[in-house]
Amino acid sequence: MKVNGRRYRTIWLEGRDGGVVRIIDQRVLPHRFELLDLRTAEDIRKAIKDMYVRGAGLIGAAAAYGMYLAAREAGEASFDGDLANAAENLKNTRPTASNLAWAVNAMLASLLGQGGTRAQKIEKARLAAEAIADGDAESCRNIGLYGLELIKAAAGKKKNGAVHILTHCNAGWLAFVDYGSALSPVYAAFDAGIPVHVWVDETRPRNQGAALTAWELGGHGVPHDLIPDNAGGHLMQHGMVDLVITGADRVTRRGDAANKIGTYLKALAAKENGVPFYIALPSATFDFTMRDGTREIPIEERDPAEVRCMTGKTADGRIETVQICPDSTPARNWGFDVTPARYITGLITDRGIVEASEQGILKRYPEHAHE
Repeated sequence: MKVNGRRYRTIWLEGRDGGVVRIIDQRVLPHRFELLDLRTAEDIRKAIKDMYVRGAGLIGAAAAYGMYLAAREAGEASFDGDLANAAENLKNTRPTASNLAWAVNAMLASLLGQGGTRAQKIEKARLAAEAIADGDAESCRNIGLYGLELIKAAAGKKKNGAVHILTHCNAGWLAFVDYGSALSPVYAAFDAGIPVHVWVDETRPRNQGAALTAWELGGHGVPHDLIPDNAGGHLMQHGMVDLVITGADRVTRRGDAANKIGTYLKALAAKENGVPFYIALPSATFDFTMRDGTREIPIEERDPAEVRCMTGKTADGRIETVQICPDSTPARNWGFDVTPARYITGLITDRGIVEASEQGILKRYPEHAHE
């Protein structure tokens, strides 16, 4: 996507020898746009853990590049062991999103036990990481094309006015290598001249909707309004939402979907009010080893400070973090919740729109039927 007229991905290789991974530092958005260079596998691990990069697809791509940097750091005789250690360190950063482990495992499968010189192995790692990043971008582009048809259909049912889409958290291009999942259909519709408007949940804590989704949409020129997280149900009651589209961090073989905390409540409100509720995801977000999302998907619990404090820009332009509760108040901070498949109208994937059920998913992904 473009920032100030220049096209960017969220992550890419830089340097003459390809030894630098450059990212958009998402900690400082929306108030500053800054790039950051990562030079070691440990830099990548920290960037994922501390959310310099975030979003299912992007942390998968970042992990793949982390494995490439690990290959550059690995010893000749200890190559496989060094890579296995790096893989464990990367997998332990964020437990909920399946893309991360998928990318690390894909890198291991292409590198461990392979012949060739150390230089040849490093080059193979580079090509494999680039392929994962390119694949993520292409998957998201296809999600946009399939989701565009849903928005076209919604527009055809309206006598006039825009199609109003509600989204939760950030599942735009900042959450992937490019295009995004939930926002990819929005961008495709806007670029096709279909009137669209997005209700942007602020998405406490960390405010990824207010900070990132609003920044993305504004940069692309898409009409949108920021709303409190608790306003979605009210809007649906009053016929002000035509579609809900969110992303996901892991989806089971039966269609249960883990996403940013609060997504489940939006799904309940959508069901009550007859509003179609879609999850957009690339194939790498499926976890075909899991069936019951509520019981099986690991839910990351993060630092309570993210709940107790908020960061923003002061009137004089300074970026400050302030505490919003009494000094003695404890807090809990679950990062995700699970929306059962029965509340999901459909899954917008890079292979098309599928029913949120085991039968519907495996019809499009038959190669996973016996996992």
